[in-house]
Amino acid sequence: MRPLRLTAALASAAVCAISAPVAAMEGEAGADAPGDYLPSDILVVGQRDGYATDDGSSGTKTPTPLIDVPQTIAVITENQLDDQGITQLGDALRYVPGVSLDTGEGHRDQVFIRGQASTADFYLDGLRDDAEYYRPLYNIARVEVLKGANALIFGRGGGGGVINRVSKVADFTQPALAFDANVDSFGAFSLGADLNQPLSASMAARLNATYEEFDNARDFYEGRFIGVSPTVTVNLGERTHVSAFYTYDDDRRVTDRGVPSLNGAPLTGFDRTFFGDAAFNESESVAHIARLRFDHEFTDGLVVNFTGQFADHDKFYANVVPASATATTATLNGYTSGTDRQNRILQGNLVWQAAFGAIESTFLAGFEIGGQETDADRYNIAFANNAASVTVPLARVLSIPAARQTTIQRGSSSQLDTISGYIQEQLDFGPVQLVAGLRYDEFDLDTVNLVSGFAAGRTDRKWSPRVGLVVKPQESLSLYAGYATSFLPQSGDQFSVLDATTASLAPEKFENLEAGVKWSVNPSLFATAAVFRLDRSNTRAVDPANPGLTVLTGESRVEGFEASLVGRLRPEWQVSLGYTYLDGEIRSATTSAPAGRRLQQLPRHQASAWTRYDLSDRFGLGLGAVYQGKQFASVSNAVTLPDWVRVDAAAFLDLSERFALQLNVENLFDRDYYSSAHGDNNIQPGEPFSVRLGLKVKL
Repeated sequence: MRPLRLTAALASAAVCAISAPVAAMEGEAGADAPGDYLPSDILVVGQRDGYATDDGSSGTKTPTPLIDVPQTIAVITENQLDDQGITQLGDALRYVPGVSLDTGEGHRDQVFIRGQASTADFYLDGLRDDAEYYRPLYNIARVEVLKGANALIFGRGGGGGVINRVSKVADFTQPALAFDANVDSFGAFSLGADLNQPLSASMAARLNATYEEFDNARDFYEGRFIGVSPTVTVNLGERTHVSAFYTYDDDRRVTDRGVPSLNGAPLTGFDRTFFGDAAFNESESVAHIARLRFDHEFTDGLVVNFTGQFADHDKFYANVVPASATATTATLNGYTSGTDRQNRILQGNLVWQAAFGAIESTFLAGFEIGGQETDADRYNIAFANNAASVTVPLARVLSIPAARQTTIQRGSSSQLDTISGYIQEQLDFGPVQLVAGLRYDEFDLDTVNLVSGFAAGRTDRKWSPRVGLVVKPQESLSLYAGYATSFLPQSGDQFSVLDATTASLAPEKFENLEAGVKWSVNPSLFATAAVFRLDRSNTRAVDPANPGLTVLTGESRVEGFEASLVGRLRPEWQVSLGYTYLDGEIRSATTSAPAGRRLQQLPRHQASAWTRYDLSDRFGLGLGAVYQGKQFASVSNAVTLPDWVRVDAAAFLDLSERFALQLNVENLFDRDYYSSAHGDNNIQPGEPFSVRLGLKVKL
């Protein structure tokens, strides 16, 4: 605990030292209406609101300032994303301490939040977006990471936290048209367009579109992405609004599984070598997401909103993957996999704000109904002579026999139906605020194993409480403590198929205790610090008395400290700083690890810093750094990813009111590092030094 106390003291001293000379400046506006976390204040082009936000509505589904939400929430604004030249969700999350990245088998976003792995805790405007694919940011206004158990607001999963993307919306104030283009030193490039058009006094439309071609330092890596996202907002009177959204994302790329390990560390000297078959390794993902939202304000304090969403995901990937290595050889195997998924979600919320004497009340009542259909399969592959694996000499370009798909390994069809209801009360007594709520989830899953013919079903009914206390010695300072739970059925977060064991066992449970401080140094500068404990229980383990049985005695615990400072130190100087200390281990044996093992991909220390300083109205510079401590690639604790530091830089030049140039440099000092892993033998080398030049045009 000594590093934790030292870091807390240093963070507190730094915030106090900074606060005195900083002048108060205009902050970013929050949501316009209760329960509305689609920020209508976001403009199409030219907005320089900065890196800070005061909108905490995603954490409560009510119009709550971020300073009054009793949990840690990290927000990456559109301005910061633009300044860092980030277009993919995974790249953005590298600057969020407490989040580490899994390589996601080279075809999807996968994260660890406070030591908890997930492929499904992703949301779009507060609605579940749990398919396995890479999420672009061309149509996104900001990214929010809500840490800790979040079942009251988001339902199942989210034990360590959830990631919510907030969409860009149509703006009624002015027409605008913007284009951007960039190319990097590897030959990757992108083209983007952002068109906003008020169609009448009561209707506005917006279109975001992009085309990208991928490339990097890895041999044979390439791909392309097409994204189109129109949205329309209609005002049906002063108190009624309807918004329609549609997104088409088409992603095709080489499936890259990284490098294997050797002697407990990543295999070195082969960071550019492709451990796969360039003619075979491919990933194709097509997503259609359509959403309709209705908002109505009965009175100034009583509103309702209803949102319906349909999503269709069609996914296929094939890969030859590294399985192990010696000093002179590499062994590879692989498989192919396909998934077809349709999600249907209907969510409704009622928010009532009222005052009872000196007490202010914000009451939330809501429901969510969901249906999910998934067909998935996985096939074996073979090399020459029908061999399931192949061992080849190490070289810059591996000589691998051609791979082909063979017999089916597994196949499943599943139907998931959920019904949820929740209530939450926020009471404001002035210097003291109380947040308390309860959610009920009914989770009905039926699956068929298409290979064995085994059919199974399970129904889980869970109550998830949340309680938080906020004490405000002054309006700009809050001290808080919170408790929340979440759960995850034993079928895992993708719910593809049940077996005889997972069909009968109770869900895993997550309990999060957190205490912290939030300080609005001024309306454009926000500081936070928190300590937390996250306990995970009901994890599967082998029964010591009967090794043939599985019991729910596995437990793990993660404890940590977080601190951040985000916003403007001066009108021309913006910063985004963060640090996390994490300590976590298996406390009671699970099926995958004994007690005492450190959790996988849980670096003890993570830190990030990004700053932009405008030397004039037309010219600015950016500088950033990311540090990640050493971590184990898997819960085996057999392979260690070394610690690393990466420094990035940027320069911004406005040629005129319509034209701007931007230069981003990644890994300025060309350091070798290994950024993520998926198990002990799929380890992703970090990008070497690269330069990206961009042009922005506003018409």
